[in-house]
Amino acid sequence: MSSLSFAARAGFAITLFFTACSPLLAEDAFQSFRQLDSTSKMPKLNAFSATPGVLPSAESALKDVAMEARLTPEGEAMQEGLSWRVFSPIPGVDGKLPLVASSEGGSASFQLVPGDYFVNVAFGRAGATKKLQVPYTGTADKQVLVLDAGGILLNAVSGSDVRIPPKELSFSVYSAEVREDGERGLVMADVAPNTVIRLNAGTYHVVSEYGDVNAAIRADIQVEAGKLTEATIQHRAAKITLKLVADEGGEAIADTAWSILASSGDIVAESVSAFPTMVLAEGQYTAVARNKDKIYQRDFTVEAGRNTDVEVLLAEPKVAESVE
Repeated sequence: MSSLSFAARAGFAITLFFTACSPLLAEDAFQSFRQLDSTSKMPKLNAFSATPGVLPSAESALKDVAMEARLTPEGEAMQEGLSWRVFSPIPGVDGKLPLVASSEGGSASFQLVPGDYFVNVAFGRAGATKKLQVPYTGTADKQVLVLDAGGILLNAVSGSDVRIPPKELSFSVYSAEVREDGERGLVMADVAPNTVIRLNAGTYHVVSEYGDVNAAIRADIQVEAGKLTEATIQHRAAKITLKLVADEGGEAIADTAWSILASSGDIVAESVSAFPTMVLAEGQYTAVARNKDKIYQRDFTVEAGRNTDVEVLLAEPKVAESVE
């Protein structure tokens, strides 16, 4: 059985909610998502010290070596989604360990010359590495690698329950540890919502970005071995459409340049459009519209989950001056 075993999870405050998948639904979800890419980093194989031994020889008899991977020590062998790589422990002229054999799918079986090897199995961004010694006499034992891995499925809402269009939402996953330079190690970037991410068990720092201005939420998420956790992040933001109009409810006036100022006075966004639309974090803002030789402005408030139009009236210019 290739699926994870899934259990309910505890939730984070009000900005992050978790729901547990039923075993059947979780199995379908996990089987329907393939490995996100083939460039996932493997553990540092050269960190192992190769045991001195006889190099593989063409004259040596090949040995059958069966391999399987499990999400947890007590779990069943996985039947799909695995990438197997077998390396020689002797670095090549380029300093890298030569790839001896590879396989994709579930459990694998290789014919190897007696000697020492390193075996790596990857499951999405999760992976495990083991040193293998193929005996010169007798049969080779089955190799069982424990991934100690689970998965997370990310999504987000605006306010309490306003659905965010998937194309306006993206996630980045970082390591929980902060490096000496104050940064976190990037695990995955630009992850689309409703995508299963396979990771080694542990805590990860997730950044959810709604739009491209200032609506970003951070949360630490715990990945447990053998479990798929669905995390829904709550954004305190809304979508705002700006219009410069002659009268309330009138047509937007073209050739208008916009600046959006935060309550601190800092510019958070700029646009040249008749009616620009942008996502802003909850808070107080000032919309500044420039049209021909006039400048108009209006203060407005963004409330989480409440998408709205902000109209700036042409009839009441706040400031009149030449624009160079």
